[in-house]
Amino acid sequence: MASKAITSTGNTAPDDINAAPTRLFSLDALRGFDMFWIMGGEEIFHTMAKATKSPFWGAIANQFTHPDWNGFHLYDLIFPLFLFMAGVSTPFSVGRELEKGKSKKQLVLRVIKRAFILVLLGLVVNNGLNIMPISEIRFASVLGRIGIAYMFANIIYLYSSERMQMVWFWVFIIGYWLLLKFTSAPGFPHGDLTMQGNFASYMDRIILPGKLYLGIHDPEGLFSTIPAISTGLLGIITGTILKKTGLRQMKKVAILGIAGVIFLIIAQIWNLDFPINKNLWSSSFVMQVGGLSLLLMALFYYIIDVLGYQKWSFYFRVIGMNSILIYVSGHFIKWGYTNNGFFGWIGQLIGDPFNAVAMAITFVMVKWLFLYYLYQKKTFLRV
Repeated sequence: MASKAITSTGNTAPDDINAAPTRLFSLDALRGFDMFWIMGGEEIFHTMAKATKSPFWGAIANQFTHPDWNGFHLYDLIFPLFLFMAGVSTPFSVGRELEKGKSKKQLVLRVIKRAFILVLLGLVVNNGLNIMPISEIRFASVLGRIGIAYMFANIIYLYSSERMQMVWFWVFIIGYWLLLKFTSAPGFPHGDLTMQGNFASYMDRIILPGKLYLGIHDPEGLFSTIPAISTGLLGIITGTILKKTGLRQMKKVAILGIAGVIFLIIAQIWNLDFPINKNLWSSSFVMQVGGLSLLLMALFYYIIDVLGYQKWSFYFRVIGMNSILIYVSGHFIKWGYTNNGFFGWIGQLIGDPFNAVAMAITFVMVKWLFLYYLYQKKTFLRV
């Protein structure tokens, strides 16, 4: 069935991804599961914690916050998991174009174009469509990091063998570790990993124009994008494994599962010398989120694509197929206003303290219904 997608130019184009028989339904579902928390799912637990004042709900809600510096909460997984999944899709999209006869040069140009669009979208998300001095513009962004890391990971995919892709994965994170271990900002001892003293933040203060998110540091800075390329490469390696026709499905699940456990073990060991830190996208962080991403991918792939249980995942697939649209939509649509307009009466009926919980649930529902309408119309934002 033909479908249409909103492309970067605003035109409609065939949704060739849907037409591919090798499409991973589990990938759409996992991407939707990931974005569910960004589109408001985490607020359900925050409001529940406030309403009940329960240590149990408080502990869960705390997992949907970011540590100030070192450490790891589950909320830290959302961003790298999305980048990982962008990598997983590469063998099924870019790889398929190669098989159809597209030249590597053509595909590199397409990858660069996507990265450029994502960087521009990140600028809009950060600053809106406002004219302002360069000194007030925040250039680093979540979408920008995804675009840049995706671009370099895909170029490596196009021009490297599978073995060399694995080599590049380790080169980036080991090189980054050694660089931060034997350097620092001026006036700090070598290997200083504080916000003020680490070399990555210092380089961003020198290189990046405009303002940094935290003044002296930006969690999406340019320098710390180097290890993020490894996160994208890990996704590509995973996608290559899942696409292989010579491997039994259960063997694919086993490979991802075992690799995920090994990654988590390495992360804990590496954490002793190079702390798990999302702000720096530290090498131990790459291993931590890489391990969790591999385990989640294995689980979703096993349940949805191997066992064939797809119906339950429809809710998440609707989100996953328009993930970038729902991410940027909050900067153009007043979802809170819409939610109150349609469902404010529910909060009034329930009353304190659980009215906030109910409104958090309806807030997510309003967004999902919007995405479901677009899904029914086969309209998807593609970059």
